Amino acid sequence: MGVGPGDPELLTVAAVRAIQAADRVAFPVAREGAEGMAAAIASCWLVPGQRRLPLLFPMVADAAPRIAAWHAAADALAAAVAAGERVVLLCEGDVSLFASSSYVLLALRRRHPTCPLRLIPGVPAVCAAAAAAAAEGIAWPLALQSEGLLIRPTPEGPAQLLQQLERSAGDGTVLALLKLGHRWSWVRPLLAERGLLAGALFAQRVGWPDQLLAPAAAVPGEEQPYFSLLLIRQGWPEVLP
Repeated sequence: MGVGPGDPELLTVAAVRAIQAADRVAFPVAREGAEGMAAAIASCWLVPGQRRLPLLFPMVADAAPRIAAWHAAADALAAAVAAGERVVLLCEGDVSLFASSSYVLLALRRRHPTCPLRLIPGVPAVCAAAAAAAAEGIAWPLALQSEGLLIRPTPEGPAQLLQQLERSAGDGTVLALLKLGHRWSWVRPLLAERGLLAGALFAQRVGWPDQLLAPAAAVPGEEQPYFSLLLIRQGWPEVLP
């Protein structure tokens, strides 16, 4: 289930009910002994006595250890369900949008096709960022009228981003760039050259106590944390209030 980007108040009623009815709560961790961000977000909704199941998803580039981790997670979840337990798997953000749980879902369907499951969506960070911007005095609707919205990881280099910006400008698409992190050091000057900094929204650790929401022009050009995103609008519809 999706637990949103950071604020525990953004969990849906369905998610809270499922968590509190669970016998075992599973959640991803990047290393042994870690709590995991999804577990931290949902911690206030957990029930005393619930068993926990940390699932190790290594943050590595090689495919083999990642595939092995997805298979191991699917097997562990299926075994708990087969033993009669009610199990939830917590996922930061939305359960189907660039989510580790999507790979576990595919592995479950292939390795344990009879295992019953239900997906509960969560609030994506891009939606939470646009909504939270209003409290900072920044009006930033994600998409209006016939505008498109493209959500994607930040490209690896300037040439790819330039191509994307040109396509988005041509068809009136708002661009949401995730996993900004260290790429901000070259993304910022590129946007400045194209006059796009003032109208872009920078968001970092949305929903957490140290959340940052600001016009991109106000954010220095050094490397930013991994959980940073950028919303870029290159124009507005003709009909506005």
